[in-house]
Amino acid sequence: METTERPVLVIGIDDSSHSFYALEWTLDHFFSSPKTKPFKLVIVYARPPASSVVGFAGPGLPDIIAHVDSDLKKAAARIVDKAKQMCNSKSVEDVTVSVMEGDARSIICDAVNIHHASILVVGSHGYGALKRAVLGSVSDYCAHHAHCTVMIVKKPKY
Repeated sequence: METTERPVLVIGIDDSSHSFYALEWTLDHFFSSPKTKPFKLVIVYARPPASSVVGFAGPGLPDIIAHVDSDLKKAAARIVDKAKQMCNSKSVEDVTVSVMEGDARSIICDAVNIHHASILVVGSHGYGALKRAVLGSVSDYCAHHAHCTVMIVKKPKY
């Protein structure tokens, strides 16, 4: 007997309105039919390591890193909860949520490989060329390095 698994759609999220707009857009356009769900949905949140947030060294560093790490875990839980609530409100219950620590660009591209995704959806912050050059663009990186189709969802400016 042959089993047919649904293709996987990975969506990378962060704590921005652009990210949650991309999630809502994806739910509305790919998961709106109550009868069929064409994709298995995997939501990925890349939590930054505490050491990347703390920019100094000194005798109190381990305590500070522990405190920052705790705050980052709470933020991740809040972001994941919001994403799950959005999915539930659209009657999308078959969702895998993955929180991984590291650089968002690498984490999202790794998730595409791990889950054998057919499509990756990411939001666009709409940075200009200078800011994108300084900060780096997750969506641009993923468009060039993910081994699947990449859809970049832009939030309208109204």
